[in-house]
Formats: sequence, structure tokens, C-alpha cells
Amino acid sequence: MTTLNDCRAMDADDPLRQLRDLFTLPEGVTYLDGNSLGPLPRATAARVAKAIESEWGEGLIRSWNSAGWFELPRRVGDRIAAWIGAGEGEVVATDTTSINLYKVLSAALSIQAEDAPGKRVVLSERSNFPTDLYIAQALCEDRGFTLKLLEPEQIEGELAKGEAAVLMLTHVNYRTGAMHDMAALTALAHRHGALAVWDLAHSVGAVPVDLRGAQADFAVGCGYKYLNGGPGAPAFAWVNSRHADRFRQPLAGWWGHAAPFEFTPEYRPAPGIVRYLCGTQPVLSLTALDCGLDAIDTSRAAGGMAALRRKSLALTDLFIALAEERCAGHGLSLVTPRDHARRGSQVCLSRTEGAYAIVQALIARGVIGDFRAPDILRFGFTPLYLRFEDVWNAAEHLREVLQDGEWRRPEFNRQHAVT
Repeated sequence: MTTLNDCRAMDADDPLRQLRDLFTLPEGVTYLDGNSLGPLPRATAARVAKAIESEWGEGLIRSWNSAGWFELPRRVGDRIAAWIGAGEGEVVATDTTSINLYKVLSAALSIQAEDAPGKRVVLSERSNFPTDLYIAQALCEDRGFTLKLLEPEQIEGELAKGEAAVLMLTHVNYRTGAMHDMAALTALAHRHGALAVWDLAHSVGAVPVDLRGAQADFAVGCGYKYLNGGPGAPAFAWVNSRHADRFRQPLAGWWGHAAPFEFTPEYRPAPGIVRYLCGTQPVLSLTALDCGLDAIDTSRAAGGMAALRRKSLALTDLFIALAEERCAGHGLSLVTPRDHARRGSQVCLSRTEGAYAIVQALIARGVIGDFRAPDILRFGFTPLYLRFEDVWNAAEHLREVLQDGEWRRPEFNRQHAVT
């Protein structure tokens, strides 16, 4: 059985251990929710303060030019591109994941309406993140397509029918942590005449992603989870260069115009990915996201994504082993795949009784995870700042909460608005 001293020895040998110092982490807190909201990088407050006090306060409107505000969506997008296997000039940081999905899925449907008018089905996973399904449902209703929801094992057979225009999937499932084989499923979609749209919200910065290598068609993702851009940070959109100039996206705003400061009444889309911008961009939020990317870029000196992935798998392996050893007999079931090739950077456990209350009891002890209905205890393991000692402590707190029945206390069973 792994001991606390074993975990401390693993921390001493960790090549990424110094990256923890880049983040503000409250004393006495074990933060296992970076897959929902990344912690604050230490440098962010001062950088955003500079943008407020100097660039906005003194530079005023001149800072669109002098401080490089106008280029921020593309500059930050290029930095994200390096973590998702995309090229320079192929990504913009902008808007929210939901809005960006609306843009790229609309473009994908437009392409298929022209190239394959007989294909009128969008396929997705039944347990996909709800906002993706809501956006797809609305677009399908507006454009005369049918949204068909599947279990993962049904995808191959449904594609083989040849009716699908688009396969829309989230690379790492938000509830289970299960990871799809992007390259294999994209190739399968293309073989049957469908386009592949990927949501990378639980992937970027946590697991290896190679959009170009997979020959994916479109992708969107989130800036406030593993990229540590802050609550509500801008998301991003990527479009394969073979599609980028084919259709304008549906939210044709002035920032996506080929020459926005010509102020002409007719819309003329910018070339490439820039047309996926819409309105005036949130400079302060983009600045915070830019700072979050500084933190993850620092990991390159210690091995970059390969090192992050090795540690992520080691952390999640350890938590699975400790939870099963120390919490045996308490009704927990592992939901996340054991297979490394199918696991993201989180571990999800299910329990038929009290899952929400157990998470609340852990939070009260300083172990912050989250709950996903109806019965999921979800724990994210971000290798940038988590220690193996943190994993041991989290498992020990979980054991005590279950063993002592602490989760039954009334205050832990009162539902909050955000779970």
C-alpha cells in the first residue's frame, strides 16, 4: 500500500514540482477542480492591474495600437495553437465555447449542405456536455437537420449508415473523464462523408491534442480550465485551413470584417480564422488568459506536454489506487477508464447515495472537487501544481468522510446553485 512518505518521495523526484510556485493556492486547500476553474497564476493580478492602470488608465484608446490590444485574439490564439497541434494563424481566442461552437457547427452544416445535400444528420454523444447539445439542437432545428444522440459504442455503426453530415464530440467527457481517439474517429467520419467537430474544453493543457495530425475539421475549447485564464475567460476556435475561407460564420460582426475600420455597410469576411471573430474583444479577460498561458508555457523547460501527461496519469493512477484501497466497502464505483489511452486528467467516482453531500463535506475540509448529476464525484488532477502528497491527503479525507458518515450532516445536503 502506498504511504504518505512514498508520495512525498514522488514529489521530491517530480521534474514539474517548481511550477506549483507559479500559482496562488490557499493554505490548507487541496484543489482538485482545475478541470472546472483553474487557480490564479501569481503573475496575473499585476499583469491585469497594468492593463487597467497603465494601458487603459493612461494610454486610453491609444492602447488598441500602442499596447497591442487589437492583435490580442490572434496572438493569444497562436499561443493556444501550440498546445492543440494547430498552426500559426489558425486559432482565435474569443467569445465563449458555446458561441464558438455555434459558429463552427454552422459553418460545417453549410459546407455539407453544399457538398453532401443528402446528409441531414448530426451525431453526438448522449452524455456530451449539455451546452454543446443545446447549440446543436437549435442549429439543427433552424437548418433542417436531425440531431441523433448515441452511446460511444454506437458511433461507428451510425456513421456506417452514411447519413451523417457532422460528428460532433467532446474529446474528454466532462462527467466521466473518458477520452475519445480523435484521429481514429475523425478518419472514420471522413470515410463515411462526415465532418468532425471537436470540443477541447477538458483537453487543452491537460492531454496531448494534435488537430492537424488527426485531420480534424473544426474545434473549440475553453480558456478557464487547464489554461488558467480566470472565470469566464475567452474560449477559442480553430478551423482547418481547407475550410477556413469557404463560408462566413453566422455572427458576422465588425471584428470579423476584412477591413473593420473602413466602416463600410456591406460585410466582407476577413480571410481565414479572423472571420470567426465577431464584436469588440474583452481586453482585460484576454490579458488574464495570456498570463495563464505563460504558466503552462513554463512547463516546456521540464518536458512540456509529454511531462504533463506522464504526471497526470501518475496522479490519477495514484488516486484510483488509494480510493479503492482506503475506501473499499463504502459503495464507490470507478467511472473513469483505467486504460491510459482512454483517460483524461480527472477521476470520477459514482455513489448511489449521498454523492453531492460527500463532495460538500470534502469541500468543508479543504478538498475541493465537484459534483455532477446524478451521482458523480468528480476530481481533476492538474499536473502543473498538484503534488502526490495532495492526492494522498484527498483520499484520506474521502475515507474519513465516508467512514464517519460525516456527509449525512444537514449542511452538506443543502443544494447550492453551482455544484
